[in-house]
Amino acid sequence: MHIKTSNVRVFRKTVPVATLTSLVIFLGWILAGVTAQAANLITNPGFESDPPGETQTIYGWTRYGLGNTYSETGATARTGTNFFKVYQGFNSATNFNGIYQDYLSTPTTVYAAEGWAYTRSTDTLAGQNVAWIEVTFRDPTAKILALYRSAVITTNLIASGAFPKNTWIKLAVTNQCDPVSLTITNTVTSLVAPSGTSYVRYQIVLRGDVNNSNGSLYFDDLVLDQTAAGASNWNLVWNDEFTSNSINTNVWSFETGDGSVYNIPGWGNNELEYYTARSQNAYAANGVLHIVAQKETFGVKSYTSARMKSQSRFTKKYGRFEFRAKLPAGVGFWPALWMMPEASAYGPWPASGEIDIMENNGNSPTNVQGTLHYGSPGNDSYATQVFTLPGGSVTNFHTYTLEWSTNAVLWFVDGLLYESQTNWFSSNGSYPAPFDQPFYIIMNLAIGGNYVGNPSPAAINGSIFPGEMQVDYIRVYDQTAPLKLSITKTNGGVLLSWPTNIVCHVQAQTNTAGGSASTNWVDLTNATTPFLTVPGSSNALYRLKSP
Repeated sequence: MHIKTSNVRVFRKTVPVATLTSLVIFLGWILAGVTAQAANLITNPGFESDPPGETQTIYGWTRYGLGNTYSETGATARTGTNFFKVYQGFNSATNFNGIYQDYLSTPTTVYAAEGWAYTRSTDTLAGQNVAWIEVTFRDPTAKILALYRSAVITTNLIASGAFPKNTWIKLAVTNQCDPVSLTITNTVTSLVAPSGTSYVRYQIVLRGDVNNSNGSLYFDDLVLDQTAAGASNWNLVWNDEFTSNSINTNVWSFETGDGSVYNIPGWGNNELEYYTARSQNAYAANGVLHIVAQKETFGVKSYTSARMKSQSRFTKKYGRFEFRAKLPAGVGFWPALWMMPEASAYGPWPASGEIDIMENNGNSPTNVQGTLHYGSPGNDSYATQVFTLPGGSVTNFHTYTLEWSTNAVLWFVDGLLYESQTNWFSSNGSYPAPFDQPFYIIMNLAIGGNYVGNPSPAAINGSIFPGEMQVDYIRVYDQTAPLKLSITKTNGGVLLSWPTNIVCHVQAQTNTAGGSASTNWVDLTNATTPFLTVPGSSNALYRLKSP
């Protein structure tokens, strides 16, 4: 955006405060920092979101190889009407073709994976072509940390009848393999994310032979189940849940005007709005921030909106930045969630960098985009990717996440990784400059401008006004020591303590007898660490809640 539900993580302890002779400790963990997912993480697992017929529009999936990957419609589908077809690249060399999805993950998270495969008697896999399903766990730079595969479908298996033609066969991903040698080292039922995991990849692979052999494999009803949450060292270190009925001015300030303060009217983008700090353009209500674009004459402009920033109030270098937001649809709307450097350590834009977490052209409500800007002063270099929401629209709430580390920046939508960048530069610093400095957050809803194609006022006025970008929350995570509640027995009672660098607060439950451990929790609103509990007549259960 420049030129161009509350998770609970608890360490729960039942403390018999009446007699301090014993401490009965119960541990309960619910992962914080990763959006809760349905059992099957796969987006578009049966390809039913795809257009009918034969198409290479395969929503939610990234295609790779020589392009011989298709969504097909027909009676062959195992369920529904669609299935996936892949065959080799016919380039007289060993080649790989298929599709994959990447999902946000954390170490020790446990998965199970499978899928259904099929070869047709009139298009049977031939020669030395082989295919399989695999799951890999990767660090932010895409390095494979662990590799699991299904049985490999070969022409020998087909010829022997072990993989019969014209029959859907379930392939379970159970073979643990060495990531370097690819040899099978173990047979397992659970796939466990190792230390250093940033994301998990589910992948369909067809390896074509040098003889240009024919034959296709079909896949349908693909599954990647998360069976157990992992222990993560990603913890919430800053957030704004917008639960107050006013915008927190200790965190946010407003940029106002038409950009001419920087001698670049239209904010350097030919934008058509006038930004204000009025409640008509930005307000918080019912736990949601509203940034509102109005069609009204203000100054010399025909539209108003708001542009909020955390500059000089909150900055961060590296971490995981998560926004839950919904956007307006319509010609001329340009909502953005992005970051700029607190200090231009490497010179004027874009030499000091810019990180666009999410921006959208309101005329394309199924697409969002993530971008890095860098280079030399006045000479923009950038790396970017557009993501198509699988069967959805920006007018619904989605979670937009950016993971930023020393040498990698990753973009996710609803936990699905769609972009990864590891290469950039600044003319005035060595890699990883410029993305090695603290950045601040900006949220704005522009009207018109270069990014949306400079539509005419007449075209923009055909959109529905007012238009709103709504932000449910912003959460920033960092890799810290574990979030846990520590307990110490003292002469006067029990002393509870917890981390101060993690956003959390302590809760208590006193009616534990015969009750549910998940209900009747009360915030100890005035409790600060360390917190002294005193002997009483009943037991108490304590936990930490984040955020």
